[in-house]
Amino acid sequence: MKKILACVLVMVLMFTGCSLVNEQKIEGTQIKLSDKKITVDGKAVTNDTTQAVYTANDIVFYLAGQDFTYGEGTKEDEHEQAEADAHTVVHITKPGRYVLSGELSKGQIAVDLGEDAEENPEAVVTLILNGVDITCSVAPAVIFYNVYECGVADEETATKDVDTSKAGANVIVADGTENNINGSYVAKIYKSIELNEDGTEVVDSKKLHKYDAAFYSKKTMNIDGGEKGDGVLNIKAENEGLDSELHLTVNGGNINITSGNDGINTNEDNVSVTTVNGGILNIICNGSTGEGDGIDSNGWLVINGGTVISQACATSGDAGIDSDLGIYINGGSVIASGNMLDRIAGGEQTYAVFNFASRQVGDSTYTLKDAENKVVGEYAPTNDFTYLLVAGDELVAGDYTFWQGDTQLSASSANMGDMNKGEIPEGQTNADGTPPELPEGMENMQRPQKDENMTRPEGEVPQMPNGELPEDMENMTPPNNMGGGMGMMGGFMANGETSTTFTIVDGGNQFSNVSPIATTVTE
Repeated sequence: MKKILACVLVMVLMFTGCSLVNEQKIEGTQIKLSDKKITVDGKAVTNDTTQAVYTANDIVFYLAGQDFTYGEGTKEDEHEQAEADAHTVVHITKPGRYVLSGELSKGQIAVDLGEDAEENPEAVVTLILNGVDITCSVAPAVIFYNVYECGVADEETATKDVDTSKAGANVIVADGTENNINGSYVAKIYKSIELNEDGTEVVDSKKLHKYDAAFYSKKTMNIDGGEKGDGVLNIKAENEGLDSELHLTVNGGNINITSGNDGINTNEDNVSVTTVNGGILNIICNGSTGEGDGIDSNGWLVINGGTVISQACATSGDAGIDSDLGIYINGGSVIASGNMLDRIAGGEQTYAVFNFASRQVGDSTYTLKDAENKVVGEYAPTNDFTYLLVAGDELVAGDYTFWQGDTQLSASSANMGDMNKGEIPEGQTNADGTPPELPEGMENMQRPQKDENMTRPEGEVPQMPNGELPEDMENMTPPNNMGGGMGMMGGFMANGETSTTFTIVDGGNQFSNVSPIATTVTE
């Protein structure tokens, strides 16, 4: 965990910005970016659309001044034609490896191998980021439109275990380089619409364009590092950071994301899988849109290795890591903070969830110490939060104390043992060994889906984690010793005695009502 903290500090320094590392010679088509002159393998780029690489001023964006039949964007999503025309689009139209370096202050990299590419296993493009700086103020700075799709968007056959090695969209962060991607997004633009009888409202539509993130792929995408794995990719996003419409696999690289909404999003409902096998992910949702998870998968989230440090929006009911169908932590290290806890469905890695009795102000340091008073973990989220989830090899079975600065903390606890491996720990079943039933009215309870049109008064912090329960739940009694990972409110999951000893067992561990020992903890 000390290593994780060191990584956090390094990431913070990287976010402050520094000069690009000198680019290196790497095999592939060399694209050198510049506001004055773009070259391809040393020659001036062409505007011939039949070439593998060409440029044009044809960026896809949300045009200002349109009526309700154009799309679903608001004034905040609109851009003037003149602003869009100032952007140079570098089009990549053929399979291959493309090495990007240099700087483009108003531009976009757009990969499109044609409409037939989706079913062609040869339609594969690898972008090697070799010291590149791209800024786009009207759309994603990097976008994969059409390449081979190795996955299938079928709910009936969907699984959390996917192989994306043959995906058509691939990104490598070159060793020893720093790469900066600063991008916007494109709100939904209609391809076709159906109006109501009065012709005053769109009642049905088909999408032509909608790209939510600064770094976006319409197809399954892989991101990796070089042999050393020390290359850095910084993504600064007006809306979401890094998105794929189907699956996303991170195998390596040091990826820092600052986003106005979700840091990472994979958005095919009940199908998409976000997989982390290696590298370092450092994600901060700054909340400029009023909401945002750190990582948000509309299917599954599977963490097999690497380091994930993920902070949700400070002022919304969002999670550091969020998945509609379940989170599986099989290895690696995780530090996730937010105001909602999403279900940890399984995995082999031991984890602990700390649910605080009150909202925590960012930039404090939280320390976990073992029975010998040795520090085994330090966590310092910069955003405000209510839930802190940590996982890693350092969490071994034993007794610990937990501190905020020099203040010792206490909690009521319900460790879940092997619940994250599909088993229910001893003492948390009914007399006949069956799982405990949920109270009436909660059997089908799910985390509410986000409403894109929902607004929250500026500065208002949600009270669900620590405030009063909804009217129909005031007298609800929780099942005895219900474990965590269920996405419920703080102080509602555990009925154990308050203690300053945080006992961790192999598997999942939940500590509720975490607060200073000087404060009375209610159950």
